[in-house]
Amino acid sequence: MNLFKLSLVAVAIMGLSACSLDGDDGRDGVDGIDGVDGAAGADGADGADGADGADGQNGADGQDGSNGLNSLVIQTALAVGDANCPNSGVQIDSGLDANSDGALTGDEIESTSYVCVPASTEVSNSELLTSLNNDWFVAAAAEVEANKTVWLEATGALTTNSTSSAKVVVTSKENLQRTVTEMRGQAKNVILFVGDGMGVSTVTAARILDGQMKGLDGEENKLSFDNFPFAGLAKTYNVDAQTPDSAGTMTAMMSGVKTDVGVIGVDEDIERGDCSTVAGNELVTALELAEIAGKSTGVISTARITHATPAATYAKSADRNWEDVSDMPAEAVTAGCTDIADQLVNFESNLEARFAGLDVDGIEVVFGGGRRHFLPRDAAFNSPDAVSAVEGDRTDNRDLTAEWQSMYTNGVYVFDQSGFDGLSTETTERVFGLFNESHMQYEADRVNDVAGEPSLSEMTEKAIQILDNNQDGFFLMVESGRIDHGHHAGSAYNALTDTIEFANAVAAADAMTSDDDTLIIVTADHSHVFTIAGYPKRGNPILGKVVNVGSDEPALAADDMPYTTLGYTNGFGFQNLGSETDADAVYSLNINTGRMDLTSVDTTTTGYHQEALVPLGSETHAGEDVGIYAKGPGAWLVNGTNEQSVIFHVMDYAGDMVEQANNEVE
Repeated sequence: MNLFKLSLVAVAIMGLSACSLDGDDGRDGVDGIDGVDGAAGADGADGADGADGADGQNGADGQDGSNGLNSLVIQTALAVGDANCPNSGVQIDSGLDANSDGALTGDEIESTSYVCVPASTEVSNSELLTSLNNDWFVAAAAEVEANKTVWLEATGALTTNSTSSAKVVVTSKENLQRTVTEMRGQAKNVILFVGDGMGVSTVTAARILDGQMKGLDGEENKLSFDNFPFAGLAKTYNVDAQTPDSAGTMTAMMSGVKTDVGVIGVDEDIERGDCSTVAGNELVTALELAEIAGKSTGVISTARITHATPAATYAKSADRNWEDVSDMPAEAVTAGCTDIADQLVNFESNLEARFAGLDVDGIEVVFGGGRRHFLPRDAAFNSPDAVSAVEGDRTDNRDLTAEWQSMYTNGVYVFDQSGFDGLSTETTERVFGLFNESHMQYEADRVNDVAGEPSLSEMTEKAIQILDNNQDGFFLMVESGRIDHGHHAGSAYNALTDTIEFANAVAAADAMTSDDDTLIIVTADHSHVFTIAGYPKRGNPILGKVVNVGSDEPALAADDMPYTTLGYTNGFGFQNLGSETDADAVYSLNINTGRMDLTSVDTTTTGYHQEALVPLGSETHAGEDVGIYAKGPGAWLVNGTNEQSVIFHVMDYAGDMVEQANNEVE
């Protein structure tokens, strides 16, 4: 009880104590004076950009700039007695037409060059004048000079200031022009490749076929010379013909002078077949100039070595068909004209006879076909691989192969693959190789040769290895003659496979030489009436029937029959010879006119011959331009569309051939 009371008393006391410590809150006092502002805080982040304002009005158009200047190349004929060209010639001025009057005067002329007819004293008693004084020669030389100007302009030598009409001379211009001058004669070696009949359509189709044989679609493929840095076109017409032959075209390339159909190494003043008109109209070829200059020389062809294209490198003939004496009319023989085979074997003495005091050593390498024109018409002289009962054609009882061996005791005569393979390129000084009675085999048919024969690539490689032993350099002409023959027979397969091998030979030569001292030109003498037609889809077999894009079946013509991509405008027409690899087999058959039903025919076989529109005993040449492909010194002169004779002048510029020959015969 007492404890309970004490607890109550304690609680009461505690409550009283609490009440006495905290009184009621008083009213808030008056606010005090504001304190001093504190330091400014850090800036806050930028706010988002506001919306763009409306566009202002367009300003007024500025004044038109002044017109640019035209670049001109002016050619002026110079009369005899001119201070720069005493014997006449052409003055070539180039520059910018500052006053737009269509002429170049005074300081508008940036550069001037001359193509002069040389004085007779430069080449005393020399047939060089027949070429140098020829209008075609002078015109082609002027065209090369114009090509130089094109190159100068393309590389920036002639430009205008963008803000005024004043001419600006690029600081490198003088150096560039000096380089052009110094580049003359830089080619120690010159190689001319001629695909006989290799027109643009042939190059395209061969490129595709080569690619497809490698497992590609084909169109994206490139042949070796497609990669050359310079290219142009050549006009192939002869002086008297719209559509040319090989004799006239090759004469133009080798001499710089266009001439007539069917004549070799002579100008257009000759009358074909008239021996008496040859004298005084002979031209000098690039091979002869190289020979005079002390270079080694070579001629290669898969055709007969006396055929038009190879013959134009060394022969002078009123008729391309005078390959041996049996082909010549009696009056021509009596008048003193000699056949082409004879001229090849006696090339050295003939050249020396034309230039007084000249001493040359003859052609070092000859590879090709055509043995029949060098052997007498007597079976006793047959070669081991003769096809005919009597191989030789000559009616003068001369064995020119024996005469050559007697003349050149340091030379080697070969007629088959074994003899070719046995040639030592280190010790062989000269070689005469005749590998077939007539033309050499088509590349696709080469394995069927009786004694075996080398390919064009093999002959090219061997020739370069022998010719390159001359420290003064060499000139080599390589012809794929059977491209032409494949087309004449209406066989795209043979023509294209020979073109592919031709490209392989070009690749071999390119790999064996240097761009620093070797000019390589690849071209054709003419084209053929060979077409790539229809709308075949990408990768369609180039030898096959047309299959359109989006289809798997051959397209049908209006006659409800399929047709091939490749064809000929004229020729022998359709033949289906299966696995035959010799296109010439067609000539024992009849001409097939009109369309054929190809539904069940495999047109991709080696023996298929394409249809032709116009029936002829042989397909013909065509007249369009052909390609020129070049690399090495002087190759930049190949541009645009040129007369075919310009090719000689490009080779002359690169090798300085005429000047070197002049120095030797003075």
